[in-house]
This record gives sequence, C-alpha cells and structure tokens, in this order.
Amino acid sequence: MAFLILPTQLPIQMIQKITLEFLKDIKLNNSKVWFDANKKRYDDARTAFITSVEEMIVAIGSLDPDINNLTAKECIFRINRDVRFSKDKRPYKNNMAAYFNRAGKKGTGAGYYVHIEPGQSFIAAGVWMPEGEGLSKIRQEIDYNFDEWKKIIGNISFKKQFRKGIDKSNSLVRPPKGYDENNPALEFLKLKSFVAMKQISDTELKSKTFIGDLTKSFKAVKPLIDFINRSLD
Repeated sequence: MAFLILPTQLPIQMIQKITLEFLKDIKLNNSKVWFDANKKRYDDARTAFITSVEEMIVAIGSLDPDINNLTAKECIFRINRDVRFSKDKRPYKNNMAAYFNRAGKKGTGAGYYVHIEPGQSFIAAGVWMPEGEGLSKIRQEIDYNFDEWKKIIGNISFKKQFRKGIDKSNSLVRPPKGYDENNPALEFLKLKSFVAMKQISDTELKSKTFIGDLTKSFKAVKPLIDFINRSLD
C-alpha cells in the first residue's frame, strides 16, 4: 500500500517548494472562486509554512529565549487582505509571512520577520514604524549610546549578513524635535523605522541549509534587537 507523505514529514526544501508553488498560482488567480476550488492546495501550503515556522521558532529561540515559548499561530499572518480602505480589491496576499516577537506578531517591540513570496522573499529584523513614546525612546537611546549603536551596525557579521545596513528610506527631512542638525547621530535619529533587511532568492529559500542560514543572519542582528527592546522597556 502506498502512503502519501504529508508536508510535515518532508525536508525543509520541499516544504518551501510547496508554499512557493501555491503562491505563484494565487498571484495569477487571485479570486475567491479560484481559492475555494483550490482550498486543499492552500491547506497543504499553509501546513507546510506552519512546519517551516515551527523550525524557525526553534532556531531563533536558540539565540533569543524570548522567542522560545511562541507558537506558529502566534507568529503567522493571515493570507486574507484587508480591502476595506484599499483600491486594490484582490482578496488574498501573494505572500506568507511570520513575525517573531516576544509578544508574537502583535507585539510592539523589535523582532524578526520572514516574508515568503516567489522572487521577492526577504528577512528583516528591528521595529517598523513605532509610535509616539516608543519612537522617542529609541531615538533617545541612540542619542545617549551612539557609540554602542555604531558598534552594533558596524559589526563585521552584521554588515556581512545585512549589506545595506539599516534601511534609511523612511526618514524625516528635518531633525526630530529636541535634536539639532549638528548631532552626530542625526541620520539615525531622523528614521521612522529601525529595520535591517536581506533579500532571499527562491533557490536559497529551498536550500536544505535555509534554517541554518536564517539562524546566522538573525544571530548577527540580535544585538540590534536587544538595543531597541532595552530602550522600550
């Protein structure tokens, strides 16, 4: 008798392949009619992604104990899009993503993000668009401890894993209130987000070394996570 191999029993490279293939097809057929007709494929792809995320939790948790107690459900975002205020009415995302934060995907502190999308996958770490008091605390920490900040983002391992460094695309034009133009940390104090990103190819994603490579990247960026979360505590 032949038995089907469930996604949870497959090696990581096959798990990622199942997810990528489904996402390629939903990008071309983004409608509820197609989705309902291919619900079994979605269930398999989601199961595969959950399995992958469970492995990521173990890997990241080996570096950051705050992640150890998370479940995949607490980290994974829904595939349904919120179209209430969008001109784009496609009902589903073209990606599957997970955020590993000490409070799960809804946490406001710094964490680790994995985005899987055919040809556009990436990983990221840090905090995206912190609000009000949180943003002020991070800026103050950078201002008070700029030498430490420079050491973190200038570290050889960090620069090797995140070659573009901290993303500076989301930045104020003028210095934030309370800081002058001569502040040596100004380029970072003007930031609205504090995130490092790294593109991941489909080939890298399907590699049997993916989890190990992910661990190396997040190990290199953990001092940044600690710095930001310390400022928010």
